[in-house]
Amino acid sequence: MKRHFLKEEHAIFRSSLRKFLEQEAAPYFADWEVNQQIPRSFWKKAGEQGYLCSWAKEAYGGFEADFRYSVVLNEEFERIGTAMVGLGLHNDIVMPYIDTYGSEEQKKRWLPKAIQGEIISAIAMTEPGAGSDLAAIQTTAKKDGDAYIVNGEKTFITNGSSADLVVVVCKTNPHAQPAYKGISLLVVEANTPGFRKGKKLKKMGQHANDTCELIFEDARVPAGNLLGEEGKGFYYLMEKLQQERLLVSMQSVAAIKEMITITSEYVKQRKAFGKRISEFQHTQFQLAELYTEWQIGNVFVDRLIEQHMAGEQIVSEVSMAKWWTTDLAKKVAAICMQLHGGYGYMEEFEIARRYRDVAVSSIYAGSNEIMKLIIAKNMGLVDAE
Repeated sequence: MKRHFLKEEHAIFRSSLRKFLEQEAAPYFADWEVNQQIPRSFWKKAGEQGYLCSWAKEAYGGFEADFRYSVVLNEEFERIGTAMVGLGLHNDIVMPYIDTYGSEEQKKRWLPKAIQGEIISAIAMTEPGAGSDLAAIQTTAKKDGDAYIVNGEKTFITNGSSADLVVVVCKTNPHAQPAYKGISLLVVEANTPGFRKGKKLKKMGQHANDTCELIFEDARVPAGNLLGEEGKGFYYLMEKLQQERLLVSMQSVAAIKEMITITSEYVKQRKAFGKRISEFQHTQFQLAELYTEWQIGNVFVDRLIEQHMAGEQIVSEVSMAKWWTTDLAKKVAAICMQLHGGYGYMEEFEIARRYRDVAVSSIYAGSNEIMKLIIAKNMGLVDAE
C-alpha cells in the first residue's frame, strides 16, 4: 500500500541510509551484541552522514528535516536490529527535550555535538521502585546556591553506559501535592562529581543496546542545567511521550514486517514430508493472517504519523497503537519462530534474536496496561482526579 506522506526525497534518503547501514552496521551487528554496545565510531560516522538529529536547525548543524526523515531512520535502524533503538532514542526522544525546553545557551552547548555524534544522550526516568508511575520517583535535586545536589538511583537506562549527558527526571520539591508538581528535568553530564554508572545490565534481548543503572550520590549539577522551569518536568514528559510511544509503534510495525519477510523466505526453502513448508495450507494461513494484521497496524500507524506531524493531540490513538503493535510483534515473533522449527531456536537464525528483542516493547515507554488505562480514562470510564 502506497504511503502518500513519504515523497521522492524520502525514498532517496532511505536508499542512501540503507547502503550506509549495510556497510557500516550489518556486518558488525553480531559483535555489537557480544560487546553489549554500539561503538562510538559508528555514532560519529552516522553523525558525519547527517543521520543524527537531522531535524535540528541549521544554526546548530542540523538540516531542519521534517519528521518523515525520522520515520525512515527508525524503520531502517529496525531492519538492522531492534537493539539500535538507542539511536532513535537519542534522535527523537532525548535531544528534542533540549531543543524544546532548553535555553539558547544549552542548545548551543549540546545540540551541535549531539548532531555530530560526539556526545550520546540518554533519559533517566525509571527507578528500581518506580516505572510507569512517574509521580512515585524518589530521586531528589535540592537547590544549593548555584547548583542542585542530586541523590537517587535510576535503572534500565538505554544508552546509559555510553551517555555523555542524561536528562534526569527528579523531584526538586519532594513535598509537592500532588507529587507530580514537584518534578523537574536536569541535564547531568558524565563527568559530574557524585554521578556514576553501574555495570551493564544483562538483558534477555536487545544485547547491542547498552543498558545500565545510574547512581547519584550528592552529585553537584549546575543550576544552569535545569531544563525549562522547576516543577514543570511532568508536563514536559507528558508533552513528549506522544512522540516516544509513536516511535515504539513505528519500530514494532517495522519489526513485524521484517519477521514476516524472513519467515516467508525460510518456509519457501525448508522442506518437510517431501514438500516445501510454504506449500502446507496451515503455513499459508498463518502467514496470510500475520501479513493482514501487519497491514492493518501499518495503515493505522501511518495515519497517526500524519496526524502527529500536523500537530494534533492523539494521546488515546497513540496509546492504542503502542499496545496493539507491540503485542502483535510478540505474537508474530512466536509464530514465526515456530515456523522455523528447531532452527528458530538457534542464535544464528535471525528470528531467534527478533523473538527475544521484541519482548520488552510492551513494557518500556509505558507498559501496555498503562496504555489501556489512558484509553479508558479518555473514554470517560475513569473518574478524573
